[in-house]
Amino acid sequence: MTLDPARIDALLQALPKTDLHVHLDGSLRLETLIELAKERGVQLPSFTPEGLNETVFKAHYADLPEYLVGFAWTGAVMQDAAGLERVAYEFALDNFAEGVRYVEVRFAPQLHQHDELDGRAVLRAVNAGMARAQAEVNKGIPAGDPDFRYGIIVCALRTFNEHFSAYYRNLLRALSKAPRRRVAGLASLELAREAVWARDEEGIPVVGFDLAGQEDGYPAIDHQEAYAFAHANFLHKTVHAGEAYGAESIFQAITALHADRIGHGYLLFSPERIRDPKVEDRERFADRLAEYIADRRVTIEVCITSNLQTNPSIGTVEAHALRRMLDRRISVAICTDNRLVSHTTVTRELGLAVRHAQLTPRELRDLIIHGFKRSFYPGSYAEKRRYVRSVINQCDRVLASFGVDPTGPEGGLPLLA
Repeated sequence: MTLDPARIDALLQALPKTDLHVHLDGSLRLETLIELAKERGVQLPSFTPEGLNETVFKAHYADLPEYLVGFAWTGAVMQDAAGLERVAYEFALDNFAEGVRYVEVRFAPQLHQHDELDGRAVLRAVNAGMARAQAEVNKGIPAGDPDFRYGIIVCALRTFNEHFSAYYRNLLRALSKAPRRRVAGLASLELAREAVWARDEEGIPVVGFDLAGQEDGYPAIDHQEAYAFAHANFLHKTVHAGEAYGAESIFQAITALHADRIGHGYLLFSPERIRDPKVEDRERFADRLAEYIADRRVTIEVCITSNLQTNPSIGTVEAHALRRMLDRRISVAICTDNRLVSHTTVTRELGLAVRHAQLTPRELRDLIIHGFKRSFYPGSYAEKRRYVRSVINQCDRVLASFGVDPTGPEGGLPLLA
């Protein structure tokens, strides 16, 4: 059956959801940013939500550099354990409030490191905030419903300079004669070691390793040593790829870095963006890569609003690659990227997909369940299977309560009336 827009919104809010690609430093509450800035003497462009939304956290951005401006302000208030813990705590509560039952929060610990706060302290602080929120919200979840859980993904950066953080400044000074790309690779390797230590020695649920930052000119292969270490230590792997560079960036992430998932990936179907001179037939290369991704169940973490904001040339949601991904049976998880910077939620992103990609009930159910199945769940495989089963049961109960039957004759028709 089809639903009117109001019923669609209510359904999406009620469904259990995941967010597998969301940056902590892009997802603060505005009021918290202002309060922490005042306490820490950080001079913001404005000290009102209205002013910040007008000058920094806009509805539309000219390009990726403008989109990233706000991170200088959010990062500035996340340089101590108390600030990190509070931001993480509120982040978890905000996710739970909109029906997210499993979230993988990602951030770059080295952006927050300095002489008084090392990488281990950063991870402890974020984990403390997430764990506190988890314990609080799970007290009120009815028996039989999936509880709220989380994992942590640490982000390495493709490139950085001395202004990014005290950690990077000290590293660049110590290795001043080394090529910058080599220094970036060494920083990534150190982060991979830190992540495995935190998981194995402190029980912090670090579930994945990520590579973020400028794609163009800074290939993923520079960080192959870090990913080999993560791979050898059974740490899941995701890579920002195909966001600002062509399909060969995605190819390299999968073949050289063993990526289990791809962040963004919306240039997968843009063969004109392929620059590798060794690729003679770009259309064929992109098509074969898409087929490989579908066959190997490499999940793409799709962030619709963020993609439209960082690359306005996409134009509309209808022009986004999501529909083509679904038609090619590629495993997709709908994500937010940055809740504050993009002014979005998982519920809103799913709404965009339903309205503009003409999702069917069957596709919506698959998207919801894929998010849980393709998560880097911190427990054992047996525990994950039980958890996913509880999610499937709740998902089916919610769909049935709205009169939606994904398996029936109307399961292949668009949800929106």
